[in-house]
Amino acid sequence: MLRLVRTTSENADFCALVQLLDRDLAERDGAEHGFYAQYNKLDLIRHAVVAYLDDQPAGCGAFKEFEPGAVEIKRMYVRPERRQQGVARAVLGELETWAAELGYAMAMLETGKRQPEAIALYQRSGYALTPNYGQYVGVENSVCMRKQLVG
Repeated sequence: MLRLVRTTSENADFCALVQLLDRDLAERDGAEHGFYAQYNKLDLIRHAVVAYLDDQPAGCGAFKEFEPGAVEIKRMYVRPERRQQGVARAVLGELETWAAELGYAMAMLETGKRQPEAIALYQRSGYALTPNYGQYVGVENSVCMRKQLVG
């Protein structure tokens, strides 16, 4: 059974999952990982979701305000043995619902070309490619996307 918990970056299960995410990204991104790591600090994340399958932490995600009216989806991860079970889609949906409840109209995100499964998830979930924004402008590996939220 899948259970979603709204929490913050102080949640121990969220922190443990993010450590696994960072290891995965370091392998995928190689030397570029340091660039991305500087923008993925856990401090001040007040909106995080942890997914539990059979009461075990299976995946996570979070959002931060990007600008008034828009959030940036961050720190999406699902343990390899829990993939293809709807965890990522459920976490993403919960993050979008939570952001809309708080009055946000847009969700944006950045992922990498070396994460084709993430790109596919976001496209299936209604995200459209958008020009790279902020610190990702001119970064060849970055893929930026956005979606209008229904409030």
